[in-house]
Amino acid sequence: MSNLTLTQPEWTARGRLQVAAFEVDVGRPAEGARVRVSPTGEDTTFEQLTTNIVGRTETIELPAPPEELSLDPTDVRFKPYSTYTIRVELEGYRPVEVEGAQILAGSTALQEVRLQPVQAPPLDIEVPEHTLWGVFPPKIPEEEVKPLPDAGGFVVLPRPVVPETIVVHGGAPGSDAPNYYVPFKDYIKNVCSCEIYSTWPEQSIRANALAILSFTLNRIYTEWYRGRGYDFQITNSTAYDQAFTYGRNIFQNISRIVDDLFTTYITRPGIRQPLFTQYCDGQRVTCPNWLSQWGSKALADQNRTALDILKHYYGQDIYLLQAERVAGIPSSYPGTPLRVGSTGPAVRTIQEQLNAVANNYPLIPKLRVDGIFGEQTRRAVETFQQIFGLEPDGVVGRGTWYAISNIYVSVTRLAEGVPRG
Repeated sequence: MSNLTLTQPEWTARGRLQVAAFEVDVGRPAEGARVRVSPTGEDTTFEQLTTNIVGRTETIELPAPPEELSLDPTDVRFKPYSTYTIRVELEGYRPVEVEGAQILAGSTALQEVRLQPVQAPPLDIEVPEHTLWGVFPPKIPEEEVKPLPDAGGFVVLPRPVVPETIVVHGGAPGSDAPNYYVPFKDYIKNVCSCEIYSTWPEQSIRANALAILSFTLNRIYTEWYRGRGYDFQITNSTAYDQAFTYGRNIFQNISRIVDDLFTTYITRPGIRQPLFTQYCDGQRVTCPNWLSQWGSKALADQNRTALDILKHYYGQDIYLLQAERVAGIPSSYPGTPLRVGSTGPAVRTIQEQLNAVANNYPLIPKLRVDGIFGEQTRRAVETFQQIFGLEPDGVVGRGTWYAISNIYVSVTRLAEGVPRG
């Protein structure tokens, strides 16, 4: 939007930022990286930080516009977030600069940087405006249910599988733009952070995350682009798909919600595929029978649940399903949370994986692999959760199970000399 009518004041509200740096992959934290945070467009340095043993800086507070600006679609006097440039440097690796990281009042922004060897080509990141503020092309309508590829295609299971990695084209189909290979969960967190505000009520964030998940899994399951000869699975064009900016910051509460939901999708009776859940902002663009992003926020303000919100837009016959498995993960979530007193093979799996992760993250205590979830295992789980931004409750629910498995896979691949795509 270019409709600022007043001179921007000095903001007194505060948002939070934490930077995490990794040496190529999340399995190897970058200790001692130097981080400089500056207001975008200014030469002055606001903060200078250093990453700790787990590759993370302390969480700092930064000026941001009042939270109310991100809660009212009609108040367009000022942009509802402030922007900062983040530069990360570590000897032996090329510097990375992220320009335009977005800070919202009352929210914690998480900026992850994967450092590449010094001989790698430069990759600086410029974050565009948020889709609820900037001007982006609206979604071109498509049929809700897609034809499935023939038996010669990639779809061989009766239900969708959550992929380990998604290939994202950095432009419209047919454009000369790069492809990005992105861990699936990271992609969903990125899109959610591009498309909705972290300040919204939790149930509206959940509803939007489920719509984004189902949209994405439909593209993958139906081979929408690969069936048309492309070498990617989705684009970052809002006219065709969803907003995505490689390397941008995400938000902690959105990250936790996606960790909890990422194996869940929306469907209808009688169809095998995830529902193609199209949506729009509901303010500048209206879209009957699609989810309205601002409308979902208004419904959550009325204490409607995420499923209620989704049914309001997509119909009363929709329901939620869990994907059968997550590709690239050694074993699926056992179905019930693991906590103090739990026993059995699933506990043994978590203990083995945490021990492997502890090789690169030594704050996590080593465990006796006995299949008994005792106090030592609880402490190790809680430490892992604190390091990776999960709710530190010492319980292995769905989100923590897959987070541990994901970092375990990264650590073991690095040990074998095979970094993740």
